[in-house]
Amino acid sequence: MKTAMQEHFEWLQENQLYFGIPIEAIDNAENLLEKEKEQIMNAYCDGAKGGANGNKGQHKNGWVSIQMKENYYNQTYNQNK
Repeated sequence: MKTAMQEHFEWLQENQLYFGIPIEAIDNAENLLEKEKEQIMNAYCDGAKGGANGNKGQHKNGWVSIQMKENYYNQTYNQNK
């Protein structure tokens, strides 16, 4: 699965020369892609800490490590890497 931002970023890269897309637009999209990744990982962390019923997905120590957030993101959105 790809996020909409990932698909947009790939489209920009693939069509840069054809449409004359400025490098700045691609750089900006890359920054937004990184921001989206951080938001997704933070949302995963928030869900693992509590969830709707107060304990859904609760990590046994009550926190989610950076590695767990990265693993979730990579398994869900970086299947092509």
